[in-house]
Amino acid sequence: MSLSRDFAQFVAGLRYADLPPDVVDRAKGVTLQALSSALVAHDLPASKQALVLMQEEETGGGGAATSLCSGSKLTKAGAAFVNAEMILAGGKWDTFRMLTHPGTAIIPAALVAAETTGAGGEQFLVGVAAGYEVMERMAAEFIPTVMSRGFHAGPVFGVFGAAVAAAKIRGLNADQINSAIAQCVNLAAGNLEGARSGGRSLREGGAVRNALLAVAMAKHGTPGGETALEGEAGFYHAYAGNNRGELRYSFTGQNRTELARIADGLGREWMFLETLYRIYSTAGYNIAHVEVTARLCEEHDITYADIDRIEALVNWLETEYPSPAFPTPGSDGKPRVGSTQYFTAYGAVKRGYPMLRGAQPRPGESDPPEVLDLMHRVTLIPTVRRTLFGPRITLFTNDGRCFTREGTGREFIWDFEEEARRIRPIASGLAITPARFETLIDNCRQMHRLELAAQTLIGLTMPD
Repeated sequence: MSLSRDFAQFVAGLRYADLPPDVVDRAKGVTLQALSSALVAHDLPASKQALVLMQEEETGGGGAATSLCSGSKLTKAGAAFVNAEMILAGGKWDTFRMLTHPGTAIIPAALVAAETTGAGGEQFLVGVAAGYEVMERMAAEFIPTVMSRGFHAGPVFGVFGAAVAAAKIRGLNADQINSAIAQCVNLAAGNLEGARSGGRSLREGGAVRNALLAVAMAKHGTPGGETALEGEAGFYHAYAGNNRGELRYSFTGQNRTELARIADGLGREWMFLETLYRIYSTAGYNIAHVEVTARLCEEHDITYADIDRIEALVNWLETEYPSPAFPTPGSDGKPRVGSTQYFTAYGAVKRGYPMLRGAQPRPGESDPPEVLDLMHRVTLIPTVRRTLFGPRITLFTNDGRCFTREGTGREFIWDFEEEARRIRPIASGLAITPARFETLIDNCRQMHRLELAAQTLIGLTMPD
């Protein structure tokens, strides 16, 4: 069978009873993370702009679906776009292998599909799990290579996850899901140059709109083809440069993978469980620096006054964002506000990073002077084959001692209860009350029991 057919049969046959407990737990957790991000962003300019854009664009359109936080009624595509943009604006994303953020596309698609079909919590969770698994398997080894060709891997792969989640929740059969996946090849998009030249690129908001179009086409009988992914002119040829598994860049240093093995172990081995939570609103590799450095200082009771300098051994691709082929203009690796050195210093000085803050201070916010001083004494040492999000932090003290802590890359992979504990501090800055936010957390925890999953969850994002 073709790769899209393998995926389609897996998705069509997947039942809630087939999901391992840790997969169910992760599906609940990523949903809470996405909704929390939308709540953080409910009043930010990007969220307001997205809502006004869709309201103007869809004048006279139907109100089949609901946007988070505002309750505005839009078309399915319009609501999915607004919700994706809102989740992106909040900065509390999940992350898979540094450069894709599945929940920013998959959760909006799942919410729209569940709301318009009246799906319960179990069906919602199955759709979310299926969407993540297909997207992450498709993306896993190809992300750096796709980025090196000028594409943004987030929306390019996100369209597939969003389509699979929506198709599963809407009850499409294997033939229809195969067609939806194949149509996503025609609709996948995302480019790096706009953001590199002063613009703001359309990302997962566009991907989720296209995903819903692909699902609608498949539902109404438009065939998509059998080898749209691995064929001679297919997705991998177009976006990775070949369909032979040859890689220009990789996170591990390996330059080859096998397309034929992408679907191996479907339903038995869950790549979805590699998804981590970007709890601080900055790049994933930066959150690792905050965490590892903070724990090192706590463990040895080290304060700012004790520190002479810090060295961090890191995966080299983390210093070449978004790609070694197209590094961010002006990115010279020097310490500045928002750099990795800055976040390392923040972890050492404050033993954390403010949960309600973006990657840089907003108007009226300021940085501790100790952070601004220490970041100039942080040195990054790039190396090949270093674990992603797993820096080795060595801290040198003024009295000649040194202390080291190794990141594992799994510091931000946890179960639902830890996710609830870690995200809870944002409650003080939300439009909803802390009690309502606690109710939202509990409904995510008990999602398998919800009769109307989307309506319940969306309703709880509305101000009291």
